[in-house]
Amino acid sequence: MLITASIVLYNNDKFELGKTISSILDTEQKVMLYLIDNSELDDLKIFKDFDNRIKYIHNPSNPGFGAAHNIAIKSAIETNGEYHFIVNPDIYFDGDIISVMISYMKSDKTIGMMMPQILNLDGSVQNLPKLLPTPLSILWRKVKKPNKAYQKFINQYELREIPKKTIYNAPILSGCFTLLNLNAIEKVGGYDGKFFMYFEDWDLSRRVHQYYKTIYFPLVSVYHGYESGANKNRRLFKIFINSAIIYFNKWGWFFDLERSKINNKALSQFK
Repeated sequence: MLITASIVLYNNDKFELGKTISSILDTEQKVMLYLIDNSELDDLKIFKDFDNRIKYIHNPSNPGFGAAHNIAIKSAIETNGEYHFIVNPDIYFDGDIISVMISYMKSDKTIGMMMPQILNLDGSVQNLPKLLPTPLSILWRKVKKPNKAYQKFINQYELREIPKKTIYNAPILSGCFTLLNLNAIEKVGGYDGKFFMYFEDWDLSRRVHQYYKTIYFPLVSVYHGYESGANKNRRLFKIFINSAIIYFNKWGWFFDLERSKINNKALSQFK
C-alpha cells in the first residue's frame, strides 16, 4: 500500500524543511512525498535528491496553499493511493506516527480525515480542533474582550476542556498536519481553489464532516512552529479577511442552520 504526502513550499528555510522531510520519511510505510514548490525560483529542488521517495514539482504560478496540495492529491488518486498526508513545512516529529495514524484510520472506514495533537515548540498544546465558526467567532478570537465572557466562549469553541487524550469527532481540523482518506476526497472534492490561504482547511473539514468522521487523534503528537502571520503582517491579514468572506459567503453568515446542528452534535459527544 502506497502512502502519499505533500508539502507546499514557498521560499522555506532549508534546515527547517529538512527536519520536516526526515520526519515524514522515517516510517516503515511505503511513502511518496510530493514537494509542491510555489516559489518564484526553484532553489528548493535540491531536496529532490534527498531521497528517491521525493517528487519535486516547481509551481511558480503560486495558486495558493490548497490548490497546490490538490496537484499532489490528484496524482495520488490517479496512482490508486488510499491515504494522503497534508504537511506544513514547519512540522516535525519523532517516531513513526505515520504508521500509527494509518492503522487507526484503516480500522474505521467511516473516518475521512484525521489530525494528531499539535504542539508548540515548547511542548504546550495548540488548540486547533474547533466547532464550526460564526462571523462572531472570528471577530472575538481577535478582540478577546471582555475577558470572562471570552474565556467561556473560547473554551467551548476550541473544545479546550476535553480531556487531553480523548479521541473525538471535531467539525474543524487544522490543515497543518492532516491525514486524508482519499476515498472521502474523491466524494467531496479536494481543496477549494477560491481560497488562496486560510480557511481552505476549515472548508474541506466541513465538507468531509458532512459524510465522514473528522477525527482528532491526540495519542500521537507533532511539533508546529506556529507563526500566526495574519496577526503580524498586513498583507496576510488582508488575505485572511478575504478568505473569511469567501468562507461565509459559501456556508452562510448568520443564517446557517446546519452549523448549529453540527456543533450541537459535536458537543453531545462529551455529555
